[in-house]
Amino acid sequence: MIELIPAIDIINGSCVRLVEGDFSRKTDYLHDPVEMAVFFEEAGFKRLHVVDLDGARSGKPVHVPLLRQMVDEARLKIDFGGGVRETEQVRQILESGAVKVSLGSIAVSDPDKVIGWIDEFGPDSFFFGADIKDGKIATHGWTSSSDYDIYSFIEFWAGKGIKNFFCTDVSRDGKLQGPATDLYIGLKSKFPDIYLAASGGVACAGDISELDEAGIDGVIFGKAFYEKRISIWELAKWL
Repeated sequence: MIELIPAIDIINGSCVRLVEGDFSRKTDYLHDPVEMAVFFEEAGFKRLHVVDLDGARSGKPVHVPLLRQMVDEARLKIDFGGGVRETEQVRQILESGAVKVSLGSIAVSDPDKVIGWIDEFGPDSFFFGADIKDGKIATHGWTSSSDYDIYSFIEFWAGKGIKNFFCTDVSRDGKLQGPATDLYIGLKSKFPDIYLAASGGVACAGDISELDEAGIDGVIFGKAFYEKRISIWELAKWL
């Protein structure tokens, strides 16, 4: 059964959602991230995907104090990322209670450093974001495209012991147009031993059913829930 992973994206201490990762196309939901974490825990969710968008934009994590509060007040497994560039930042995030550090751009720009982190903290400490823009891995808050295709990216890091990946089709993110299910089916077929979470585009509970039936391990969703296109009652069968 697919794992449900609600997302909390943070700018200036509030929950937001972007469209295609574009900071100029932002919806601010005026929710307190800690209160939202408590709500998700009380609703029966077990895991949370937290993105420090201020950190992604500035190049260093900003909202680690909010992570600590979420861990203290909600019994959830939290992965946290956004702007992680240095070893001490990885250590701080894990010591603050996150079960995994989400990595994206740094895995493309400085793989040797990341390999060192894997050696120091273990591969299970990381959740790798393989985000697609124009067929290539997108970096730096999705503002740039690398020369890596997603299959090469996953193959390389799976070879280094990484088992946990999430993938976003940037062109669908925040648009409520449905997930890139065929992409995820292809990835899961090629890499059956990885944990793969779909991200971006989920618009309704039917989209989650489609991913579940396709054998995808997890789904990260946010906007459809915040805008009440998906109710907690519709999600209950997966909780």
